[in-house]
Amino acid sequence: MAAGLAATVTVATAAGCSAGEDPVPSIGYAVDNVVSTYNARTVDGAASGARQAFPRVQTGFSYLGPEGEALSDNDIGSASVVPGGALTVRYVIAPQAVYSDGVPMTCDDLVLAWAAESGRFVSGADNSSLFDAASTAGYSDIDKVDCVTGTKEATVTFAPGRSYLDWRSLFGATALLPAHIVARAANVPNIVDPINTGDLGAVSRIADFWNAGWNFAPDAIDTSLMPSNGPYRVDSYTADGGLVLVANDKWWGVPPETERIVIWPKGTDIPARSEAGDLEVVDAGAGGDEPTGGFDRTDFPSMGVEQLTFATGGALSPPAVRRALASCVPRQQLFDEVGHSGYEKSVGTGSGVVDARLVQSDTLLYPPVAATAAGRYRQPDTTASSSELRAAGVTNPTIRIGYLAPDARRGDIVETIAASCGPAGINVVDASSAQFSPSALQRGEVDVVLGSAASASGAAGAVSDAAARYSLRGGVGSNVGGYDNGRVNAIVDQLAVDTSDATSLAVATEGENILWNDMPSLPLFNQPRMLLVSDGMKNVVANPTAAGAGWNMDRWILLR
Repeated sequence: MAAGLAATVTVATAAGCSAGEDPVPSIGYAVDNVVSTYNARTVDGAASGARQAFPRVQTGFSYLGPEGEALSDNDIGSASVVPGGALTVRYVIAPQAVYSDGVPMTCDDLVLAWAAESGRFVSGADNSSLFDAASTAGYSDIDKVDCVTGTKEATVTFAPGRSYLDWRSLFGATALLPAHIVARAANVPNIVDPINTGDLGAVSRIADFWNAGWNFAPDAIDTSLMPSNGPYRVDSYTADGGLVLVANDKWWGVPPETERIVIWPKGTDIPARSEAGDLEVVDAGAGGDEPTGGFDRTDFPSMGVEQLTFATGGALSPPAVRRALASCVPRQQLFDEVGHSGYEKSVGTGSGVVDARLVQSDTLLYPPVAATAAGRYRQPDTTASSSELRAAGVTNPTIRIGYLAPDARRGDIVETIAASCGPAGINVVDASSAQFSPSALQRGEVDVVLGSAASASGAAGAVSDAAARYSLRGGVGSNVGGYDNGRVNAIVDQLAVDTSDATSLAVATEGENILWNDMPSLPLFNQPRMLLVSDGMKNVVANPTAAGAGWNMDRWILLR
């Protein structure tokens, strides 16, 4: 791992467990999200905590560093641009790269990632994608992946005119899943041949496993399906013992500093686990439960934007009803109370109310693009809400807002929205649950998702805007609200490859004008997050992206 922090000390005693119970050095890591799948690339997987849990289990040609950019991971191999007309990248996997089950990494793994996330394999019945991928960003721009099955080289050629700007993030951490496991489950000799020949029967079986074959739950996990190509591998998952990662003895790079990481997902009793000595690192949204004593806290704004994602069917089908709801949401009050200094200890976090979806708030393009909002939807306007409802012919709609519970901050957000929208005749209901996932919006179980970028429940975001933008593109899995506007689709596609600031400014401004009228989502503020680190911990570095603090967990050390 190129940016791994050097360490000169070793762990002398066990941590994260009571004396005498477990002699293996251990660190407890709590995240504010469920971890229920080994596949972080499905719709629900991308919204889960898989990218916080597995960046050093499922390594790739890059990883998200603490500055939010995709950094090269030279342990896996090299990626280099081949001169020519269309963007072409040659990937070479390290000769010694092998999975924890002893099977070598091959270019088959890249072909699987491309096939799953390109969106090109669809059902003949309804033309829907066979793969439940959260996003097609970048992968849909790839024309072909040349790979001789079982070898360690692949040449990735992008379509003419589709030189994806963020190509370094492709085939990165959590994107490369073990193709040999999928081939075995799909009963094919390899996954490359049926993908190249378009054998939809075989590809359907491949997709079926990719979509759901890696799902798991406490005390119901098959680790034989989860070989690792990183410093850690999954060892076990139980309700009482957490999700246990242990050092991968097949790892060819620098060994992890600590042999065992125990991940405690959403729903963990943080104070109780802290009292028991089970926690050393807590990476979560501000306002959640905190461990007791002996922890240093860092507050910081996420690169993910807290937002409301609206259904475009059901009660919110008419854009006027979506605008009515947006008109009564007190965005400035929400930022002041739960996105900034007014919420418990989260002093100094956040950047302000966010007024754009297509560009990040810390970029040069943001001020002119955000000006499109013209100050609208900052303060609640019940008159405007009532007017929009009348125009849509709708009276007293009930709107269910869903999010992953428990979450005190998001509960406060929904309560504040309900109080503000009630006078406008909109009944807002808290529809949160401990089993919530963004796909509930697709199933019509809720009307709104309250979450971060691309509806993620926990850590989210990166320097690249791709995930957020593509969640507004028609036909993309993370577009759980089902919004589809041809011009916005074209703008999202253009921004993915455009190198001109002037052109990007023009099309992003045009896009925001459309989005403020269609209102498929309502941005609130950069999600406030906190990192709590126990006394004696070294090398834990806050990361305001989807990878969270776990980006360098193999460098963590606990001195007792």
